[in-house]
Amino acid sequence: MKLFLCGDVMPGRGVDQILPHPGDPALRERYLRDARSYVAAAEERNGTIRCPVGYSWPWGKALRIIDESAPDVRVINLETSITRGDHFAADKDLHYRMNPANVGCLRVARPDVCNLANNHVLDFGRQGLADTLDSLSRAGLRWAGAGCDAAEAHRPVLVGTPHGRVAVFGCGAASSGIPGSWAATSQRSGVNFLPDLSDRRAAELTAEIREQTRPGDLVVVSLHWGTNWQYPVTAEQIGFAHRLIDGGVHVVHGHSSHHPRPIEVYRGRLVLYGCGDLIDDYEGIPGYEHYRDDLRLLFFASLTPTGDLVELRMVPMQARRMRLHPASAADTEWLHATLTRISAEFGTEVALSDGTLRARRRS
Repeated sequence: MKLFLCGDVMPGRGVDQILPHPGDPALRERYLRDARSYVAAAEERNGTIRCPVGYSWPWGKALRIIDESAPDVRVINLETSITRGDHFAADKDLHYRMNPANVGCLRVARPDVCNLANNHVLDFGRQGLADTLDSLSRAGLRWAGAGCDAAEAHRPVLVGTPHGRVAVFGCGAASSGIPGSWAATSQRSGVNFLPDLSDRRAAELTAEIREQTRPGDLVVVSLHWGTNWQYPVTAEQIGFAHRLIDGGVHVVHGHSSHHPRPIEVYRGRLVLYGCGDLIDDYEGIPGYEHYRDDLRLLFFASLTPTGDLVELRMVPMQARRMRLHPASAADTEWLHATLTRISAEFGTEVALSDGTLRARRRS
């Protein structure tokens, strides 16, 4: 079984403005009021973007690499509201929205599952969430981690493959900035919300997983958690990931950080503590150059029928002009050194060969 996993796919705001059908560019940020400012910042750094671009533009060379790798299942974290609405969530400083007419930007990547349990999917309120679900449904795309009520938000996407069935659950933790009021209930739409990462929450989640899967299913938990712009992983996150795997989960697909975080192979199973960003409009934003957030990773995890990791292959990319390009040899070396350093305490070795990174547990 081969999975394609990635971090945050954020085709809203500036990315939406370069696509064929740009929506309303209005923002309510502290310093910026127009999403086109993010386009201008990217152009100032790396050159002109001739708008409108095609739907495949933000993915760039990544589309060919994903197709050639032929994953059985593709899982992304879709971190934007897809709506024409203008009801800006009052408890948020940043708001992401993509015009529903631009949903082709997602379809070109053919994701099997879009995790929606994150801190931007309700940026335009519950109507914005309803619009998002409608847009995805019309495009033939499936989602996990959000819904019209708690039952839908907690329900997995079940993907059939020639190698067996994959069950993908989506959930988001308060530590990623998701407001508690966004939690789905029996009477209210929202996300599958984790107010904490306690033993109790882990037990509840693994009990739900057992109820909604069958023996032989490969289980992926796509989890939005943790703070941004730092490499260390908290003991709470580590313990929660371990409890999920002890409870039967095969892959913990973590995201929220804007750069990759450590990789662990726990009891033979893969834990990605943070996949970093994949598509966004951050290219011209200064202040975090130390983390090289322009560098992105495509994650390809090959698993045994019982869910143990055979190989984790990572293909380095770089965002330029809001498009993904293969990373240079020097940038790939930088990613290799960084992942080696931050994953060492988890007993993970990262090898570099022919421009590709591979991770495994140190023997």
